[in-house]
Amino acid sequence: MHKIQSMGIVLVISLLGVYLFNILHLPVPWLLGPIFTVLISQFFIKTHLYWPSTLRNFGLIIVGITIGQSFQLTVFSGMGWLIGIMLLLNIMIIIFSVLLAFGLVRVGELSLKTALTCTVPGGLSQIVAFAEEEEGIDIAIVTYFHVVRVITIVIGIPLILHAHAVADKKEAMLSFSSMMALLLLILGSIVAARIGKKIKIPVSSFLSPVLFVIGLQLFSIEMPEVPNLFLNMAQLMIGAYIGQLLKPNMLKLGKRVLLLGIGTAIFLLLFTFVQGWMLTQMMKYSLSTSILSTAAGGLDQMSLLANAIGADVSIVTVFQMFRILFVFIVVLPLLKVSCRYIDERNTNT
Repeated sequence: MHKIQSMGIVLVISLLGVYLFNILHLPVPWLLGPIFTVLISQFFIKTHLYWPSTLRNFGLIIVGITIGQSFQLTVFSGMGWLIGIMLLLNIMIIIFSVLLAFGLVRVGELSLKTALTCTVPGGLSQIVAFAEEEEGIDIAIVTYFHVVRVITIVIGIPLILHAHAVADKKEAMLSFSSMMALLLLILGSIVAARIGKKIKIPVSSFLSPVLFVIGLQLFSIEMPEVPNLFLNMAQLMIGAYIGQLLKPNMLKLGKRVLLLGIGTAIFLLLFTFVQGWMLTQMMKYSLSTSILSTAAGGLDQMSLLANAIGADVSIVTVFQMFRILFVFIVVLPLLKVSCRYIDERNTNT
């Protein structure tokens, strides 16, 4: 009963955020409004705010269906050239992250293992899981750094771009048959997400429905569009979850660590804009598409923002998928090797 009451409070706070962002004409109100108000309210409301990951995952499934329907397969033409550019951009951000890590060691007096894990541009859950497996890494600091990074990028990019959500499309009233087709599509996507989780597809609640819907499109199967109301509520579910990631107890880490976490996130955000500008010069994409493609945020959040602000969803999704694969195949194994080398060096000195 307490969890249900807490969820009700979070829902009310999230809707208040949507209202505030709408009346202030701020971008992506259904996502950023809940993030902002839930994040701030945690520090003033004594009641523990609870929002289950199940609701976030359901929101990701709805967004995944929408992204899959928006995906243009023509993006894969000339993929060899694209892979070269994506590889270059990812190598650049890894070098930048390593430089940031050395800065954290010097200024923040963190261990090199903790600093490297704090700055690597991977997914929050994957990096925290890695930190838990390795000895000598401060998990609390790593979690704080990555939560701040995610929140800064998700909120910062739309606000800096002054990008407003695209106007709601006029949608026809759903008939009984199209509503049933939509429910079947959602059920199929839920099954796809569960299968994806079992076979360890990254961000399975989002990526599996995307691949499922793209597969249906390849067989020319007609699908009903996701209504705006569904998509808005999905954004709220995701936003409320992101907003409560930054817990008040994280502020006990110390002023220096808190400031360094914010500073690192801002540096990564600025580097994203530099890379985004480079991508506009090389590929002539719009600035919003380029920045969301190069941002070290989550695949799900960047694709959602692309859909919300009218950027090229297909380009952003492909670039972010490549980054996830790069992190899994190259970065995490290198980080593990680096940690072993650091441990061996420390035992020998």
